[in-house]
Amino acid sequence: MILVHHLENSRSQRILWLLEELELPYEVRRYARDPKTMLAPPALKAIHPLGKSPLIEHGQTVIAETGAIVEYLIEQADGRLGAPAHRDSVLRYRHFLHYAEGSMMPPLFGLLVIDRLGLLGRPARGAVQSLVDGHLDWLETELADRAWFAGDDFTAADVMMSFPLEAARHRARLNGERPHLIDWLERIHARPAYARALERGGPYAFA
Repeated sequence: MILVHHLENSRSQRILWLLEELELPYEVRRYARDPKTMLAPPALKAIHPLGKSPLIEHGQTVIAETGAIVEYLIEQADGRLGAPAHRDSVLRYRHFLHYAEGSMMPPLFGLLVIDRLGLLGRPARGAVQSLVDGHLDWLETELADRAWFAGDDFTAADVMMSFPLEAARHRARLNGERPHLIDWLERIHARPAYARALERGGPYAFA
């Protein structure tokens, strides 16, 4: 049985969703953020020294980092929702699997910090928002001619892309001016497995 250490309003929601899509058996251990700092509780450090979520335990194995967990779960499911067969789709799959955290999330995290600084952060917001806009403009073109990020079929790359785009809608002005991205968000939120993951994980501010 896979145990997911799930922090509220965090990247770990993607892991619950993927597990539901793959129909792998799992249990959830929920953690609340500190209401003042919004950081993960110290209890997670008992599972992994960095004290971050998501974390999964499978037997004696503890795995951290969303991308690594996603790849592990795809292996456990014999490749379902993994890299497509077509070469171009494979390259897109690998790209978006890593792009979500490596390129998209840093400026979004920057916006989060800036917003928490209030007036002190205001001078930097425009520049960081411009960086995010560049990502969103490009992603909008990526979905102009295909349904999903890797190609014509839903894959784990879409699961990885969910959190940055949900965060962008929440804090980075992603709206109807980019209709392909909004349509993609609406389609992932309509998936039955996504709804089941919300039931298992509890309240999620970005859905």
